[in-house]
Amino acid sequence: MTESNITYCVYHPNRETTLRCRRCEKYICTQCAVRTPTGYICKDCSRAQQKAFETAEALDYVFGFAAAVVLSLIGSFLISLIGFVGFFGLILVSLAAPTAGVIIAEVLRFVTRRRRAALLFRVILAGLIVGALPMGLVQIFTLNVFGILFQAIYLFVSAPTAYYRLSGIALFK
Repeated sequence: MTESNITYCVYHPNRETTLRCRRCEKYICTQCAVRTPTGYICKDCSRAQQKAFETAEALDYVFGFAAAVVLSLIGSFLISLIGFVGFFGLILVSLAAPTAGVIIAEVLRFVTRRRRAALLFRVILAGLIVGALPMGLVQIFTLNVFGILFQAIYLFVSAPTAYYRLSGIALFK
């Protein structure tokens, strides 16, 4: 390369590069490049692209959290009823917890009108956990061993199931 053709990264002026952002045509080094299926883009363009997918409004966070708390409390209460069945309840909880997660996610999709944002999904996940805590504490205070176990299974299976269902990660299509 000749002295006049040397280009430098926009974010690191001391690094030589020939790589350009596919969207804005800025020169970027490999550390600043974000790989996409169609080429490399800079971090600014990546952030702008990500913001286009976040459609949640302020009330979605409030309604999503409140609905998640209520739905998780109902699910947790229903699981606590299975806690008195005993060992056979373990099979019932193993089937009911992921089903509850899917049902909760679908209701929350309706409540938030299918809007999406990474923070919205985390707020809903927090609501699911908060909603399951009261029944879990009741099981702890009554020293119901199966109830505690079933509440733990419910919380650790239904909350991630609902979260991944909402955030769009599908294991099976």
